[in-house]
Amino acid sequence: MPRLFTGLEIPAEIAGRLSFFRGGLPGARWIEPGDYHVTLRFLGEVDDVLAADLDAGLAEARPRPPLTVTLDGLAAFGGDKPRALYASVVATPELIALQEEHERIARRAGAEPERRKFTPHVTLARLNREATPEAVAHILAQTGVFPRLSFTAQQAALYSARTSRGGGPYLVEAAYPFAGGEFGADEDADG
Repeated sequence: MPRLFTGLEIPAEIAGRLSFFRGGLPGARWIEPGDYHVTLRFLGEVDDVLAADLDAGLAEARPRPPLTVTLDGLAAFGGDKPRALYASVVATPELIALQEEHERIARRAGAEPERRKFTPHVTLARLNREATPEAVAHILAQTGVFPRLSFTAQQAALYSARTSRGGGPYLVEAAYPFAGGEFGADEDADG
């Protein structure tokens, strides 16, 4: 059974900028820059019928214009038991609407409702027990001011992942261009 999720691809220039934050954290399994993405809807292992229904629903989704995606900081999930280091993504109304649409399409295809709150982000590293809260805080403090990074997302994608402990590699199974969009980016760094 395929292990699927939907998301937004991170352009190579932005991924390159994010890769500068790699290293220096014991217990981190760093995600390859080519696998960076913003997850919209994680599905996990699904059967072929649900996968086909999901693909059809995404292909028939209402047209939407390309959207600006802005990364604005570094943070960690897990608090006292850190489990991931990530770049946070600004939750714009357009991004929230896209994620909600993917949730509706996934449910119509037969997926269980997502129980977790949508927190848009780009995972940079998965962390194990060696990554103490103090070590994570130290890395976050060392990064200094995070330069806002923006790009224009031209499409959403359906990804598959090999069965692993997370972190890729990921394969784009299908792409769903936004109205007037094709993959490419209008990458820039703000302030």
